[in-house]
Amino acid sequence: MTNSTLIADLHHEQAQWQALLDQIGEARMDQPDVAGGWSIKDIVAHLTGWRKRTVARLQAAQRGEDDFAVPWPTHLQTDDEINAWLYEANRDRSVREVLDDSQEVFQQMVAAIEAFPEAELLDPQRFPWMEGKLLTAEELFG
Repeated sequence: MTNSTLIADLHHEQAQWQALLDQIGEARMDQPDVAGGWSIKDIVAHLTGWRKRTVARLQAAQRGEDDFAVPWPTHLQTDDEINAWLYEANRDRSVREVLDDSQEVFQQMVAAIEAFPEAELLDPQRFPWMEGKLLTAEELFG
């Protein structure tokens, strides 16, 4: 996979996600109990929170560092604890704020990936958190 292919795939996945959100419409994104008690806005905020971690990991890797700052309190250890924190941290934000944040974080992720030489993107050992998998749109959006 080339750098340009990965970026194109990321934009394709993002466009599909955006098309789904457009179909739902902002007016309905606050509707509760769409999925396990969460609204679409909650889901977008949740995914954005985890994507922020990916961006932090990529930026740390660019600097040659293993440590990175997570976007939640460091004492939270389990996915359930983190997910609950993400929900509470975003619960009172507007749909527009959450959507804008999502777009901004996507752009940060693309910029972070674009900063890597192609050879590094093709090295399955370059990103230890990927556990030997290559960076692909499927892995990053999955």
